[in-house]
Formats: sequence, structure tokens, C-alpha cells
Amino acid sequence: MNLYFRLLLLWLRMRRQERLALWDTAATPFRVVPTDLDPLGHMTNGRYLTIMDVGRIDLMMRSGFWAKMKEQGWYPVVAGQTITYRKSLQPWQRFELRTRVIGFDERWGYLEQNFCVGDTLYAQAFVRTRFLKKSGGSVEHDELEKLAGGFPADLQVPEWLLQWTAATRINGTK
Repeated sequence: MNLYFRLLLLWLRMRRQERLALWDTAATPFRVVPTDLDPLGHMTNGRYLTIMDVGRIDLMMRSGFWAKMKEQGWYPVVAGQTITYRKSLQPWQRFELRTRVIGFDERWGYLEQNFCVGDTLYAQAFVRTRFLKKSGGSVEHDELEKLAGGFPADLQVPEWLLQWTAATRINGTK
């Protein structure tokens, strides 16, 4: 339920916010609410992942990519993610989630998402994504690049992230 409330707030807030390019950083504001807390009184680790979903939707919607993707019958999925927690977010604390696309390889898209209070980094996550077709199958790299209007030449996936992708691959055997 918390996610739906935050999506509604995002949608309402989006009407007043500036449009972004898909390659810009979306800065999405949040506040830690009681339903975000674990028994120790700080934001629970699972809530970070839920809020990251909202941040990615913010970037896609404000850039207009969400509408383009829907027209094609595509939808995004998270294939893998890694997050490092540096500081705890406390009850009622305001923070900002900064979401940006960092690049692509032949199969995956990669995003960086940072939880910040002012200039202080509280947590940093990297997300591996893929787009699927409602009709079945995956969206190919070339199809995605065409719909995005090309990929900027300066996007570069860090080598460690490519190695992480290879190291976390799940084989298709049972």
C-alpha cells in the first residue's frame, strides 16, 4: 500500500516538475514515514528497494520514455541490484533519491541510484535492468537504442559492474 501512495504522490508532483531527458538525473524527494521503519527505528533495507522502483518510474515518466515504452507494449524489469548502506535514514527525515542511467552492454541497461540528504550519501545502489515485450520475449539492444533516440557516446558501464553481472549470472539448469 505504501508504494501505491508514493506513486500517487509522484504522479501529482510530476505535473509541476520540469521534464527531463532520459540521460538526466532524476532527483525524487521523499520522507521516511513510520511504515518504512524496522524494529530498530530506522528505514528498513527492503524499503530502499521499493523506493528505488519509484525513482526509476519518475525518471522514465518525466523523460517521456514511459509513454514510448507503453506504446511498444514493453515493460521494465529488474534483473539484479546491489546496494551499499552508509548511514541510516531516521523517522521523518527528508531525503532525495537521485536516479540516472549509466550505460548499456549488449543485453542489459544499468542505473545508479543514490539516497542523499543534502550532499551526504546515505546509500548507493546499482541496478541491472531489461525490457520485456508483453507479446513475449525480450527487447533487443538495437530496438531499445532506436526508441531512446540513440545512446549517448559518453555512457560507460564501469568494468566492475560488468564483472558483477558475469559473477551473479544464474545458469538455466535446475
